[in-house]
Amino acid sequence: MSNTLVLQSHRQPLPAKWIQTCLDSVKNWAEINNFDYKLIGDELFDYVSDSILRKTKSQLVIATDLARLKAIKSYLAEGYDIVVWCDADFVIFNPNEFKLPDENYVVGREIWIQYANDNPKKLTAYVKVHNAFMMYREGNSFLEFYVDTAERLLISNKGSMSPQFIGPKLLTAIHNIAQCPVIETAGMLSPLVVKDIANDGGLALELFQKKSSLPIAAANLCGSMYEKGDVSEYDIDQCIDRLLMGLFG
Repeated sequence: MSNTLVLQSHRQPLPAKWIQTCLDSVKNWAEINNFDYKLIGDELFDYVSDSILRKTKSQLVIATDLARLKAIKSYLAEGYDIVVWCDADFVIFNPNEFKLPDENYVVGREIWIQYANDNPKKLTAYVKVHNAFMMYREGNSFLEFYVDTAERLLISNKGSMSPQFIGPKLLTAIHNIAQCPVIETAGMLSPLVVKDIANDGGLALELFQKKSSLPIAAANLCGSMYEKGDVSEYDIDQCIDRLLMGLFG
């Protein structure tokens, strides 16, 4: 048993072949670093209470955001010194440059590129953090706080909830005040950036790179945007191919 576990989750069967490519990239990275690796399915929801599952039944992504935190907490309690979470649509395309930092915990960097609301021809960048990649060491002071805060917000909420309610939205709100440690090489690609990489460059990719403090070595590909039809399977396949060939980062 390694002292580090890399944890992922997705129900079977997978909805697209490119997700398997992402999973394989993370498993390969774990093997390179001699980390333990575990892929689980719907048993991830065993970590969430029935009342919260009922409350989020139409938005299971919200329950997933809580379940991953509780799963990480459980595996740390089992004896791992470090637990790493990667979303199933997270691809590590430069494993040699993707290193765990010497921090008690880290979250990923989100630089979201989209067209401005007041000008559909103007690109804008929103710099945030995300939970598609997280690392927690045993004894860190943040995980328990995050779990408790997320759970209390879910229990007390009486209205509608954004899919990112206790994920990137809550995490970014906390980060804006507390300045959480961020692994800058763990990025997130919006559909516009995915399409630019697939097509060998463009203004969205240029803005993304300008706003990035370091070249990314891994990225979340926003499977939810694929499910909504904002980016095609062809574009994602082409994007992954170019990333794995080392053409962008």
